[in-house]
Amino acid sequence: MPVIRPGHPRDLAEVAAIQASSPEAAHWDTADYLQYDFRVCLHDGRVAAFLVARRVAPDESELLNLVVAPEFRGKGFARALLQELLAAAPAASLYLEVRESNQAARNLYKSMGFQEVNIRQEYYQSPSEAAIVMKFHSC
Repeated sequence: MPVIRPGHPRDLAEVAAIQASSPEAAHWDTADYLQYDFRVCLHDGRVAAFLVARRVAPDESELLNLVVAPEFRGKGFARALLQELLAAAPAASLYLEVRESNQAARNLYKSMGFQEVNIRQEYYQSPSEAAIVMKFHSC
């Protein structure tokens, strides 16, 4: 059973390594995560996945990043992080962008009730790719 807890400065090196090993993920300055809703999922004492979200309005939040280390994919860690966020977040709507080619993530989000609501052409760089905007509405 994974352990999910708030992220701390001591987690940033592991988070940076996970992010670097995931070219399909958004690559942010990991120190910035500390100012947001930053959660890590631990497996055997090490960070296996992380999630970063922020509130953008009283009834709306945005998922900024959700990344699972390659060796831990397919084990339910992303789902566990998202379930905890959705259960704890009082916002009625949660938005996210996902690479058009990231079918595994799109399938996960759809299985959790997210709907595709828009496409942003050339949103991602290296390589250039469209983003699928997805929305979860709790009501």
